[in-house]
Amino acid sequence: MATTYHRGELAVQRRAALAEQAGLSLRAIGAVIPPVAAEFLAGQPMVIVGGTDADGRIWATQLTGAPGFLRAEDERTLTVAARPGPADPLSGLLAGPARVGMIAIEPATRRRMRMNGRSVPAGEGLRIELDQVIANCPKYIQKREHHRPAPEGPEAGRVPRAVDSAALTEGQQRRIREADTFFVATASDGGDADASHRGGNPGFLRVLSPTRLRWPDYAGNAMFLTLGNLELNPAAGLVVPGWESGSALHLTGSARTVWDAEQIAAVPGAQRLVEFEIAAVREVTDAAPLRWSAPDFSRFNPPVA
Repeated sequence: MATTYHRGELAVQRRAALAEQAGLSLRAIGAVIPPVAAEFLAGQPMVIVGGTDADGRIWATQLTGAPGFLRAEDERTLTVAARPGPADPLSGLLAGPARVGMIAIEPATRRRMRMNGRSVPAGEGLRIELDQVIANCPKYIQKREHHRPAPEGPEAGRVPRAVDSAALTEGQQRRIREADTFFVATASDGGDADASHRGGNPGFLRVLSPTRLRWPDYAGNAMFLTLGNLELNPAAGLVVPGWESGSALHLTGSARTVWDAEQIAAVPGAQRLVEFEIAAVREVTDAAPLRWSAPDFSRFNPPVA
């Protein structure tokens, strides 16, 4: 992994006829954490992490902590004062050395930042040597404010519980149809991981069947880091946060980019489509202590048919 595009990203950029724009966007990919980014990270209570488990399945998850739990030790090293609990699908992976993709997102200000690198356990947390630090635009982020439940309240002290299945239940399908945000983790054919944000109006993430989802790929920075990975390695993992409940819906499977013009034209705002085949589902209740306000939808969100 480096501050250049790999062959999968280049192939998607060419097919989308956006190679020139992608060349300009390359300036947003660096190898160090700038001071302004270090300050941003220090203020965040959440980071999304993606990686590949021992069975070759990619998962995405959320790690949380009080602001300051993310710390830039130096311009190439990030420490995270948190590790996944036993119910988390990445608990085993992050107990040892791993290649991870991360995205820190601040819904209140619609800011986000991606980081990819190599993680090792460090005490009760993680130490990550970074290979890529990527600035992202604020498009499609729904504005939200967060808080933590009172320590003496009814939500205090709950233990996360996981329920596994091979397909989505009716309730999980409804949750996905109502979602305005999810996160997707992918990896190159060499194993370098990436995590990215996807947002839109409720209904943009469509349930085609209990084991198949589809979402639009809206106009962006033309890097195609996610689609470029999928060009080389179809494995992918999604996490749909329960903003109001603290739960997490984790999905793992495979994804492909749909380039069919007729199908794309039927979805407002879509430049391409992505179809995701579910191999496994894990829903974790009380996965995170954070609770978030109702969304203020991004003005960039296209309408949903």
